[in-house]
Amino acid sequence: MQYILTGTVCIGEELREDQYVLIEGEKIKEVGPVSNMPTSFSGEVLSYPKTMTIVPGFIDVHIHGAGGADAMDATPDALNKIAQHLVKEGTTAFLATTMTQSKQAIEAALKNAGEFIHSTENRTGQAEIIGIHLEGPFIHPKRKGAQPEEFILLPSSSQFDEWQELAQNTIRIVTLAPDQENGIALVKHLAEHGVIASIGHSDANFQDVVAAVEAGASHVTHLFNGMRGLHHREPGTAGGALLLKELTVELIADGIHVHPKMIDLVFRLKDLDHAVLITDSMRAKWLPDGESELGGQKVFVSDGKATLEDGTLAGSILKLNQGVKHVMKFANLTLPEVVKLVTMNPAKELGLHHRKGSIEAGKDADLVVLNEKYDPILTICRGGIAFKGE
Repeated sequence: MQYILTGTVCIGEELREDQYVLIEGEKIKEVGPVSNMPTSFSGEVLSYPKTMTIVPGFIDVHIHGAGGADAMDATPDALNKIAQHLVKEGTTAFLATTMTQSKQAIEAALKNAGEFIHSTENRTGQAEIIGIHLEGPFIHPKRKGAQPEEFILLPSSSQFDEWQELAQNTIRIVTLAPDQENGIALVKHLAEHGVIASIGHSDANFQDVVAAVEAGASHVTHLFNGMRGLHHREPGTAGGALLLKELTVELIADGIHVHPKMIDLVFRLKDLDHAVLITDSMRAKWLPDGESELGGQKVFVSDGKATLEDGTLAGSILKLNQGVKHVMKFANLTLPEVVKLVTMNPAKELGLHHRKGSIEAGKDADLVVLNEKYDPILTICRGGIAFKGE
């Protein structure tokens, strides 16, 4: 299958008008000015006005579910359903994210996702699962958020190794509390094995965060949420995340989890290479408001907000393109600057920037066309049209 897309293309940190992108099979074959476009082309040409933008496909490194399905359902059907819904928001690749549950439930989810990722089934028309984000159970009870406390475990390198084997080596990020017993040892172990150690659901003080970074931690799970906050006498987990340049921070930019002015603050302190936007969305995303479920707990969804019965935030129903729009507004950033937070930054962190994260010849044909309101009207996953809007 061959396509050419023409229009304004986001290349690096600039928008270039009158460009073409030639897609052949699952890859981008050529990118350049329309004046250099091949004349003998027999495929379909899709042309877009200057007011629309062709951007790389988005990568979500922290997402639990969508469309009524959750990674913890531990079925191929659930993962397919999530992957088919995410393309509507411009996401072309993601990490299937687990949560703190019984060992049996975690193991079923890891086994299912590992098999799904290694399957040879052709899924070019949907978002690609590029690994697993193990969120919990190695977290701090005080900062559990919506994670059930009865299933929290102390950090354990041997337990991680068991689970990584079960997942066929597809766990890419582990969220843990380095301030828990054996936490630093697990951080070191993960770093030595090429897995991203992410500080999250943690009561770490500033010195704990410094120690975790020295041990190899490089990522922070949903900054400000589920952690010791910023305080003028003790910078806390959040202060460490903001001040230590080695750390890449996740942000849920729905305007609910983090105040817009705090998002502005983040981008005054962190450089644009060290932040990623995530959704942390749960199964209720893309469904009407009402009652849902997260980790066996009742969740109530209304007005863009998902909460447990006691009012605790229970993940989000944020769509990633909405997060892009919000951060442009909250932090006064340009489209190319914010696109980087959902494309090249996560691709680099995961070591996938040789094939994802930017519009370049030889890379996967993961592309999104955004309209004037930054809503996707076309999503292409590895050369296959996965979503076509109005």
